[in-house]
Amino acid sequence: MTRKSMTGNEAVAYAMLQVNPDVVAAYPITPQTSLMQKFADYVADGMVDTELVTTDSEHSAMSATVGASAAGARAMTATSSNGLAYMWEIVYIASSTRLPIVMPVVNRALSGPINIHCDHSDAMGARDSGWIQLFSENAQEAYENMIQAVRIAEHPDVLTPVMVCLDGFIISHGMETVEVFDTETVKKFIGTYTPQNPLLDVDNPTTYGPLDLFDYYYEHKRQQIEGMEKSRDVILDIGREFASICGKTYGHFEEYKTDDAESVILVLGSTAGTTKGVIDKMRAQGEKVGLIKLRTFRPFPHQELAGILGKFKAVAVLDRAASIGSLGGPLFTEVRCAMLGQDSVPIVNYIYGLGGRNIGMADIESVYQDLSEITASGQVKNLVTYLGVRE
Repeated sequence: MTRKSMTGNEAVAYAMLQVNPDVVAAYPITPQTSLMQKFADYVADGMVDTELVTTDSEHSAMSATVGASAAGARAMTATSSNGLAYMWEIVYIASSTRLPIVMPVVNRALSGPINIHCDHSDAMGARDSGWIQLFSENAQEAYENMIQAVRIAEHPDVLTPVMVCLDGFIISHGMETVEVFDTETVKKFIGTYTPQNPLLDVDNPTTYGPLDLFDYYYEHKRQQIEGMEKSRDVILDIGREFASICGKTYGHFEEYKTDDAESVILVLGSTAGTTKGVIDKMRAQGEKVGLIKLRTFRPFPHQELAGILGKFKAVAVLDRAASIGSLGGPLFTEVRCAMLGQDSVPIVNYIYGLGGRNIGMADIESVYQDLSEITASGQVKNLVTYLGVRE
């Protein structure tokens, strides 16, 4: 391994350099822009063999990526926020066509009002699009998730595109020390891509993008669901195999100091790092608190979480996205669904950080204090709390 000072965007671009995809389509949008700009430097310097296609919009970028992948190329693109929303039509086409595209999503609030800072509303809006979604705590995980995502997407039992999510500005533009592998190690891990039924195989003609009405549409959607379901075990298998080169096993989630914890926070993304700092502080004061950092939002690990969360006295789910009109945020509703039948465990929701609103250690400590009160009294006063919002 080599240690490098990198932003999250640079770390992801470096993973792309090592993967050396056949085709990358790019369109700039803050805070993703520097990611593709860095990869464009690699292309210009002759460090990759990639055909870089600069398009006129995010819709076109995803369309070009779909076309390249259907033709048999290992293809990637990247986006954020409104760019992902502009891709919407083609995002669904990519997954329904079972194309193993990998796309970094640098999470940013969706307009309006116009906002360029982090929340998870973009990825959460795409949660039912049929893409696997991996979330990263820091630049190191973003780099390592990118490498694993290639293997996950291309697995013959999966053939499902993958979003690698990283928090805008917090991770994408924050400078960190990242341990990178040598390129040959990465190439050996991901292997050679052998496409199934490529469009340009003229000896075996195939059709992409056909009209698919009620006679077969339902069956094709069921096949997509099956691919997503099979990805559960594939993600775990690849995570265990990845440990051979990085020393760390990746699963659907990571537990931090939960062995004797009475209350835990469950969260996605960079806030997990802040939460770990709070836990260390409170542990030193004798508080039995812990963390579950979710990595895979799609497929959602319902059974695994249900088996873990039932042992705690109280759980707080932190959502960096609002699900307007629903009871709580999207992560909260998934967790509550997973815990049906285990009503003895109080589970509360905190919506936080919308539009990049800072969440500090004091905010997280207040959540643990609320959980302590719930544990002591057995009463939940507020099922959903908007953490850090002005009255």
